[in-house]
Amino acid sequence: MTDSPAPLADPHLVFDPVAGDGPRDVVILGSTGSIGTQAIDLVLRNPDRFRVTGLSAAGGRVALLAEQAHQLRVRTVAVAREDAVPALREALSERYGAGEPLPEILAGPDAATHLATADCHTVLNGITGSIGLAPTLAALEAGRTLALANKESLIVGGPLVKALAKPGQIIPVDSEHAALFQALAAGTRSDVRKLVVTASGGPFRGRTKAQLADVTVEDALAHPTWAMGPVITINSATLVNKGLEVIEAHLLYDIPFERIEVVVHPQSYVHSMVEFTDGSTLAQATPPDMRGPIAIGLGWPERVPDAAPAFDWSKASTWEFFPLDTEAFPSVGLARHVGQLAGTAPAVFNAANEECVEAFRSGSLPFNGIMETVTQVVEEHGTPRTGTSLTVADVLEAESWARARARELTRQTTAQQQSKTQQTKAEQAMATAEARA
Repeated sequence: MTDSPAPLADPHLVFDPVAGDGPRDVVILGSTGSIGTQAIDLVLRNPDRFRVTGLSAAGGRVALLAEQAHQLRVRTVAVAREDAVPALREALSERYGAGEPLPEILAGPDAATHLATADCHTVLNGITGSIGLAPTLAALEAGRTLALANKESLIVGGPLVKALAKPGQIIPVDSEHAALFQALAAGTRSDVRKLVVTASGGPFRGRTKAQLADVTVEDALAHPTWAMGPVITINSATLVNKGLEVIEAHLLYDIPFERIEVVVHPQSYVHSMVEFTDGSTLAQATPPDMRGPIAIGLGWPERVPDAAPAFDWSKASTWEFFPLDTEAFPSVGLARHVGQLAGTAPAVFNAANEECVEAFRSGSLPFNGIMETVTQVVEEHGTPRTGTSLTVADVLEAESWARARARELTRQTTAQQQSKTQQTKAEQAMATAEARA
């Protein structure tokens, strides 16, 4: 690394070095999602280490949220959807015994942000999407250790996060960045030559851009190694997820973009690597399982025994590495570009992608249309103005514009596809009529 001030994430620094008696109090944001459910599994297996005091979720899975709250005996439950409160209250009442006090319920779009300031040691932000920014900022401002799985909040609000975070306050939970975090512990900042971020290649590794034209949503959701939510899984299929991780690595570890490399590793055993100036490379490797990175986020600087499965070295295995196909998957290059532009450009990139992923899932946009549309939105946004500090209002305004423009371009693509389909049918009908004549 450089000789500049400490980066956002530094394994040599501990934000709260004084260990209190008893379990560490934790708040989990996004508890019904992939990260949240695995975090709860880890907590339930380690009650002597962790105690969950609050849970937040969007509100679409109230039965699961109520079950989690009852299992963990939390003080507070938060839902983003206010209309989910009656069903949540009913679900809680069914699980709690007569006379047992129900947890406090927070509701509304700011509920998770409010919960992030609750009295606890660590806030695990496992929310998906840029809506995680406000809870991230709230947790940092409240002085909580932040176990960060919500990469989007760092992508869209990097300068805002950097302005609030204290040295050692952020522990990365993404598998790639948790791997870099652990490998970086082996050297000093000046020893680091390069960060190497690994990518599984997703379900479409080895396909050309032309071969990706007609892939389906089901194809894109069939990730070969990881079980994740639908948005993250499709981002892995386009490799947008890897582009976001490159920006995240730059922001977390203060490494220039030209010293962050992406390599395809189909087995997903090596989660990332650090190349040092003496030519040696340290790789962090485990079988694909997010409970390991989550344990780092919740327990650092201590490790949690048996947090996740280890390798069985008595069995043969093959680990492969391939260069990234930038023509079939241009997302990483575009992410580097917007990361270097900085300002509101990453927020535009992320928001446009979120809209395009939803359009693809609904059948309104073809797979290749995701990146084609995102690229056009980024180009139209241009270079962010310089000389001013980024604000939350700037981010929200840029996101709003990017989403609206992405939807508009998607409608145009849909209309063009429909017109082309109708023209093809007309030509086929004419050809059939001529053949009969």
